Amino acid sequence: MDTINSLNISAAGAELFLAVAVMVLLMLGAFRGNRAVVPISWLSVLSLVFAAFLVMTGPSGTTLAFGDLFITDDFARFAKVLSLLAAATAIVMSMDYIQRERMARFEFPILMLLASLGMLAMISANDLISLYLGMELMSLSLYVTAAFKRDSQRATEAGLKYFVLGVLSSGLLLYGCSLIYGFTGSTNFTAIAEVLEKGVQNELGLLIGLVFLISGLAFKVSAVPFHMWTPDVYEGVPTPVTAFFAVAPKVAAIALFFRTMLSPFGEVAGDWQQIIIFISIGSMLLGAFAAIGQRNIKRLMAYSSIGHMGYALIGLAAGTAEGVQGVLVYMTIYAVMNIGAFACILSMRRKDGMVEGVADLAGLAKSQPKTAFAFAAFLFSLAGIPPLAGFFGKLYIFLAAVNSGLYALAVIGVVTSVVGAFYYLNIIKVMYFDEPSGQFESMTRVMGLITTVAGVLTVFYFVYPGQLVAGAGTAAAALFP
Repeated sequence: MDTINSLNISAAGAELFLAVAVMVLLMLGAFRGNRAVVPISWLSVLSLVFAAFLVMTGPSGTTLAFGDLFITDDFARFAKVLSLLAAATAIVMSMDYIQRERMARFEFPILMLLASLGMLAMISANDLISLYLGMELMSLSLYVTAAFKRDSQRATEAGLKYFVLGVLSSGLLLYGCSLIYGFTGSTNFTAIAEVLEKGVQNELGLLIGLVFLISGLAFKVSAVPFHMWTPDVYEGVPTPVTAFFAVAPKVAAIALFFRTMLSPFGEVAGDWQQIIIFISIGSMLLGAFAAIGQRNIKRLMAYSSIGHMGYALIGLAAGTAEGVQGVLVYMTIYAVMNIGAFACILSMRRKDGMVEGVADLAGLAKSQPKTAFAFAAFLFSLAGIPPLAGFFGKLYIFLAAVNSGLYALAVIGVVTSVVGAFYYLNIIKVMYFDEPSGQFESMTRVMGLITTVAGVLTVFYFVYPGQLVAGAGTAAAALFP
């Protein structure tokens, strides 16, 4: 009994529940087969929502568990709830698609559940070992999900690219972890922080390990120069999988990035800050300029995602509670905007199939004016045009950079936002002003509901932003005790 109490199982209630839910649903699928796809999908959604409820009602304050490998605090709770709700929405968005495209196999939602379990483990990692275990659980599930459409050459190729490059990034991360362990004598975040407070003998060796660790983490958020998988994978995988990749794993990976850099390595922030600034600038520039020539909407959204991760890393470069708060608000808004945008993309269908080319969107405003209006609102918000939510998300981050003295980084962020607005506005121009090239099908009720909720949150965020900002502030304070 004492051993069980020392594990502090209550801190990981959501993770344990999801693990049990995965096993139960897997057994249900094994006995019922693909006839159980719809009930398993809805049960997966309910499991994710209930897990979010468990996170919100769990032990308050900061709690360590499993021999200090696992930590639950306000920062983890905020990121977990956001990741779980984003994953649940992605499963709902995928239901109609997998039936229509003959991908209706019960393993699909279960893989998303497993990936979500890995995300929760990542967010609460307090040790380099638990960090790796959580990341690999998420990654292995995503590799299979990417190649799930087995009869599609594009999807299979995208899954293989993602797997090969993912294995490479895992190798870089593990090598960095081994160097950090070698020069600090520990893998635990708290112990590493204590060692760095006293100083290490070989600071160069530790810095090299830190570079490899950052490389592995940068791959997971698709930041430059480890972004190369993102456009091909986003374009090749089924659109609901793209929507999932673009939101939930990005939120979890950014949360892990922040915890890993600020908790154990806060004492050497001056050493890694320059690396983060370089990655941030590179991501913003590539996201702004490389997307201009894209003609595939999913590939364009991939470069958009790279750019947005660059903006998020500005908050990490600032290294302050204000920066973390700004990023948490930004990632929440980013998740809502992308869910809405991909709901619109999933609804852009003609009789002969889905539309993925930017030029193919011509006439959408005449055929489906509600879909076009919603998509335009999300694109304006992604561009950061006031008074939409995306503008405020970027504003918080740029203010944090200015208050930390990173004036050049803030200026580059503003300039790349202006450049990036070009390709968002180009899509709107095609929808509203180009000659129609065919009739589009109507949006389903579920997609309409998701789009409406995301649209209201995006357009009317400025009416009541206080609760989100306050919650993000409380979560950010947990990383700066």
